[in-house]
Amino acid sequence: MSFLLYRLLAKAAAPYVIHRIPRPKGSGFWLAVVQVFASFSLLLSIVMGLGFLRFRRRHWWISCYVWAVWGEGPLGFGLLMSCRITQAFQLYNIFVRRRLPPIRSYIFLPMLLLPWIVAATLIQIKKPLNNRCHVGTQWIITILSLHAIYVAVLVVFTAAVRHIEFRFHELKDLWRGILAAACSIGIWTVSYVLTEVHEDVPWLQIISRFFLLFMTSVLVVVFFTTSMSQPLVSIMSLRRKEHQDCKSMGDVLGIIPEPGVLFQREPTELADPNEPLDKLLLNRRFRQSFMEFTDSCLAGESVHFYEEVQQLDKIPHNDHVRRIYMARHIIDKYISPGSTMEVNISHRCRQEILNTPDLTNPNLFKSALNELMRLMKMNLANDYWSSIFFLKLKEENSMRTVGHDLEHISGWNFTDRLSSIHCADDPFQQDHNLRKSGSSHE
Repeated sequence: MSFLLYRLLAKAAAPYVIHRIPRPKGSGFWLAVVQVFASFSLLLSIVMGLGFLRFRRRHWWISCYVWAVWGEGPLGFGLLMSCRITQAFQLYNIFVRRRLPPIRSYIFLPMLLLPWIVAATLIQIKKPLNNRCHVGTQWIITILSLHAIYVAVLVVFTAAVRHIEFRFHELKDLWRGILAAACSIGIWTVSYVLTEVHEDVPWLQIISRFFLLFMTSVLVVVFFTTSMSQPLVSIMSLRRKEHQDCKSMGDVLGIIPEPGVLFQREPTELADPNEPLDKLLLNRRFRQSFMEFTDSCLAGESVHFYEEVQQLDKIPHNDHVRRIYMARHIIDKYISPGSTMEVNISHRCRQEILNTPDLTNPNLFKSALNELMRLMKMNLANDYWSSIFFLKLKEENSMRTVGHDLEHISGWNFTDRLSSIHCADDPFQQDHNLRKSGSSHE
């Protein structure tokens, strides 16, 4: 069990500790934290409720109603299922309805948890538990029905999104969670029957309790996932090492061209301060230099936002899934209040984006981009032309121009296909020279 708990903590903390990504402030991060809390609560309640730990003195917090009722119910399995249903509800709204969820997670999650709280309160009032923390058959049927209803709700949301071609294994995680929850309910039921019917068989009691604790440990590890609420964080977990080089959503979605080819095709002319800023930012070298300057001024979120919106524009309009992934990533990172790189845009513009009826709209971020472009022209562009970053860019362009001229003089052949074959080694060039020499002799 300790190994499974270590694996759970590793999956949850690895992206932030190892890869040092900034901690998000939205619901995605807190849903993961709540899942970890619910997992520990469920495991600890099973340990305490089954009597794996013994205490010499009797304390109020050792009561069966604390662990077997509240720990296993509202703060354990009920909280885990509510988190997973909340994540499935978000996926349904974002990918099927193509809009952000109409109900915030901090409201939707307590609403889902309310039946568990009501059931635990009734049990606390009626006090049907015996000295072994067990209840009668009538209460067991009610409790198992509540468990089954939440699994059924999760199945409904999963079936509603089954046709979506997810990129981060969200559908797989949903079905795996349903299977783990159903198996856990089945094992819990069998264990209860065995402990009640064969109470006088010690070895059977030990085996049933062991499998109950083991299945609960497996459940909390299998059930935990960040792919639904934090897809970029999920690929940086320990079980997805093949994606550890992907540091941005553009890398993961495959919408960034090779930088080397792009640099070779871009012009080497010096950036002209008289040119419009939006035109200059289309040049990758200038944009990189300008981004470094704005980052040094602690105002780089506008340029980062511009770059990611440009990546979004490279996705075809009919590729709805990738456009939704990218749009959702931009909203969570730049638009949502309190986000890690929240941009300075008007309240009206922000609400238009957050309340959009179509996340695939190609003009979704157009107004925000126009506002930020005006701010950059007024506040940052003038300072950039007198900064060391522009001088460095000017020097790099000069060196690149000189190098290009030297290569051209030395006889290197640069064709439209970016050939790097010297004229003396090019068979096509040799054949062309032989023909020219033959015609001159004639």
